[in-house]
Amino acid sequence: MEEKTVHLLMKRFQDIIKDAIKESLSDIYITGGHPMVSRKNGVIQFHNTVKWTHQEVDDFLRQLLTPRQLELLRERKSLDYALSVNKVRLRMNAFTTNRGMSLAIRVLSGYIPTIDELNLHPSLEEISKIRTGLILTCGGTGVGKTTTIAAIINAINTNRPAHIITLENPIEYRFQSKKAFIQQRELGAHMPSFAQGLLDALRENPDVIVIGELRETDTMQIALTAAESGHLVIATLHASTPEEAIYRLCNTVPPDAQNEVRYQLASTLQWLIVQQLVYLKKFKIRVPLLTIVRGTQAIKNTIRENKLNQLESAIQIGKNEGMFTSASYFSDYLENRQNFTSPAQVFRPSVETADEVIYESPLTKDIPLLKSLKQPSPGIGSESIIIRSEYDRDEIETMLTINEDASLQELIRKLES
Repeated sequence: MEEKTVHLLMKRFQDIIKDAIKESLSDIYITGGHPMVSRKNGVIQFHNTVKWTHQEVDDFLRQLLTPRQLELLRERKSLDYALSVNKVRLRMNAFTTNRGMSLAIRVLSGYIPTIDELNLHPSLEEISKIRTGLILTCGGTGVGKTTTIAAIINAINTNRPAHIITLENPIEYRFQSKKAFIQQRELGAHMPSFAQGLLDALRENPDVIVIGELRETDTMQIALTAAESGHLVIATLHASTPEEAIYRLCNTVPPDAQNEVRYQLASTLQWLIVQQLVYLKKFKIRVPLLTIVRGTQAIKNTIRENKLNQLESAIQIGKNEGMFTSASYFSDYLENRQNFTSPAQVFRPSVETADEVIYESPLTKDIPLLKSLKQPSPGIGSESIIIRSEYDRDEIETMLTINEDASLQELIRKLES
């Protein structure tokens, strides 16, 4: 791929992102041989004068992605990642279609909203004061779990000194340290798995650990242990009810170990939030609808004794302790709130407020490696060595026969020839 072609493709993409900010486009879709498509205020629109060829999409992705990301794209046929272009944060999904490679790009708000601006219950501000235990934010895809956690992290960052480590996939909101020292790690780019990232974080003396998603058994178990050992662990979990969330956590292990996990969860749980979105006809907006469970003694006993069928009753009884079922949250809070912030304003695409440079250390990049593999000797005093370069995408192998008595200079000459 010529350098001039690369430059032109990157310049075209940067111009598209600049226009997206000016026109408040929330989503951009690029696919080969088809006009570019965008979404504004939820409505799809075509840009007939902007069209990428199939080859241009391929060349653009080849230039944009790291060797590791390209390998993942080959294996999975899709790739979810995030990056910043001209100080605009983008969440991108590359995937394969009958038109070849395609891109779905979400233009993110560079501003991290507050709990109030998200129209959440003000009691969530209390989470920023908690020093230890487990905070679970649950719900389906796209209901705003990540943004709710971002608002909580920002509240901690604003109010108290703490060492916060986030483990994400991908990094959507970039934080700038205020009172807290924040370090963000992304799956694939900075850690091989959530479990390994969590183990590493525990060696780095954090006060707060944020886990983008509890999915694997190892991650769940380490998260509970971290919360039990005096850290504040904030995590998301795919679950539609508090009962389902607790069931998922307790059933990640064999039956003979479930009691231990249940006791861990009962001793560490501080807040369990289930988030949905509900449309308010009066205001013509969608707002979060929450179920809030607090780690009271009654809730802990319900979990410890495995009486999850009594959980909703315990939530209802705990109304005076700040707990809500989804029904009571709607009637007691949403219907009584007088003013709501428009999501269109909060999530309007904008330039990032974080101004730190995104840096990738060359120490973690793929580098050409010399890998030797002994073969049956073709002759006395010699052996075969297969040389592989990880930068060589065609995976060309070169077979050299090298005499054991050869000097270093002779070996270098053979490698260079």
